[in-house]
Amino acid sequence: MAAVVGTSDLRRPAVLAAETAAVAACYYAAGKLGLLRQLVVEGAIFTPIWPPSGVAVACLLILGLRCWAGITLGALLVILSLTSPDLAIVFNLAGNTAAPVCAYLMLRRVGFRNDLSRLRDGLALVFLGALTAMLISSTVGVGILVLTDRLPAHAFWPVWLAWWVGDAMGVLIVTPVLLIVHAARRPPPLTRWKEATGLAVIALAVIPLATNSSVSLLFLVYPLLIWAALRFQLAGGMLCALFTSVLATVAATDGVGPFAHLTRTEVMGKLQAFNGTMALTALLLSALITEQRNTRRSVEQACQELVEVVEHLTAGDTPHGRLQKGTEDDPPREP
Repeated sequence: MAAVVGTSDLRRPAVLAAETAAVAACYYAAGKLGLLRQLVVEGAIFTPIWPPSGVAVACLLILGLRCWAGITLGALLVILSLTSPDLAIVFNLAGNTAAPVCAYLMLRRVGFRNDLSRLRDGLALVFLGALTAMLISSTVGVGILVLTDRLPAHAFWPVWLAWWVGDAMGVLIVTPVLLIVHAARRPPPLTRWKEATGLAVIALAVIPLATNSSVSLLFLVYPLLIWAALRFQLAGGMLCALFTSVLATVAATDGVGPFAHLTRTEVMGKLQAFNGTMALTALLLSALITEQRNTRRSVEQACQELVEVVEHLTAGDTPHGRLQKGTEDDPPREP
């Protein structure tokens, strides 16, 4: 027994170290991907979508609070790849770690489910995990820039808004996709693959057209999102939203399509408004459809059980697992 306990004690630090390294690597890789596309607001460079925030929240929801060190290490690697070490890094690390940790704590507080099978889960992720928790990282990050004279005070609010929306978009788009991938167990039935292939082909044709056409055709994306959410719930809706968001971000940073001939501030506003409404539509509609389907299955199962009980009663039999009044489990009655 002592040997077994000792082996278990040795494995725990090794597992924790492996998880920390894996989370840090995922955070760093997501950060490098996010930095491939940048916009400039008031002289400050920001990313329209910051995937590491979504990666951090997803890791916490899957692994728990023990992975916070991996988030901090990943954030440190990203910051060191951009600038030289100084005292401000400590505050940035604190903000980048505290934001997803607060998101996790608030989501668990309200009973959030990782499968996003209820509308309340989608609303919680939007308003608590994304919009509220990411206020921490944006406020700390931009505040440090102002206090260290790297950013003029009058530029605080535009840069703060861009930072906040970028972090929130990472949670809205990346976190649900990672939760879907983690929960995936089996592929859909073969009959659904035909429809999924058709949806994918149409999306590959329509979404690049909508995001790169000089004519404003971004509205063409919404019927695809609704189709994907109705037929494939969260997996279809969020994957479609992710693909659309990536192409829209590429078009915005290149200044083409519906983002051509706009100022940098106008590009930021248009892109963030489009990405935000699209992600909200896909996430909340998918969660609503999933909840309705689960409710219908529960009602159908209850009806089936009721039919079986009625059939047993009609036949004069005792339903399986149930006892009628007056059986041996009842106390004897006085004559």
